[in-house]
Amino acid sequence: MLFWIAIGAGIATFGIHNIHERTGITEGGVIGMMLFIHHWSGLPAGWITPVLDVSCYLLALRFLGTRFIKVSILSTFCVSTFYNFWELFPYLLPDLSDYPLAAAVFGGIFVGIGVGLIVRQGGSSGGDDALALSISKVTHWRLSRCYLFTDLVVLGLSISYIPIIHIVFSVVTVTLSSFLIDLVMMYGRDSQKKIINTSRSEQEC
Repeated sequence: MLFWIAIGAGIATFGIHNIHERTGITEGGVIGMMLFIHHWSGLPAGWITPVLDVSCYLLALRFLGTRFIKVSILSTFCVSTFYNFWELFPYLLPDLSDYPLAAAVFGGIFVGIGVGLIVRQGGSSGGDDALALSISKVTHWRLSRCYLFTDLVVLGLSISYIPIIHIVFSVVTVTLSSFLIDLVMMYGRDSQKKIINTSRSEQEC
């Protein structure tokens, strides 16, 4: 479990540091909401983020249980460690600032695969993962739909201060990353469920 969490954290933070951070492709979720509140209220970002994260984790504790919180502590530590690690080096990918669509696509791929590996192990990379998983648990929506719902709400609010063209590319990256997170988490599991259900049906017959 720890191995795959570490791999996922490394992949996601590599993309965020080398692509999103350089090109200004924004995110939805907790980060986007923090930027929105900070812009319009003037409150320090360092205060807003912990409040949002803790709120999401308290919700997750209610619906996902203590094991999820324990695994998430481990995974968020890995995310923080890898992000600090990548910052020790110069940027390792070409600057895609002049190619925002490519930045949105490749950034979404790194985040989607990386976070998907973390979520597959039962953890989260931050409060937005905890929120999406909680919504999925309550509504029985697919995880990709929950991620996309929360991200689009935040990006919709962000139109009030971010140029619309930047929002368009951000929608591309969150749509792709949401799909990939769901795909990685569910890879092989749907077929296993079908096999189990088929076996049960045969036994009942």
